[in-house]
Amino acid sequence: MPVSVRLDRQTEELLKKASQAMGTSKSAVVKQSIRQFCAPLAEAHKKDFSETIKTLIKDHPGSGKGDLAIRSKEILRERLGKKR
Repeated sequence: MPVSVRLDRQTEELLKKASQAMGTSKSAVVKQSIRQFCAPLAEAHKKDFSETIKTLIKDHPGSGKGDLAIRSKEILRERLGKKR
């Protein structure tokens, strides 16, 4: 997927030197740099999100009935029948 990025001269020169030192293209250096920089951030965000969910549900352990989704129609019929 094409992405366009504007770089200042200093950053462009650094990218050029890094690609020459690695014997690869500037695109390859940019891809590798983005992966190395972004992967830890994405992983930290993922952990933060899961920790947030755990915190939100810790006081709500559930019903203890693991078959509620499977028996939902049956349970609904029972409850509606009781009201009539």
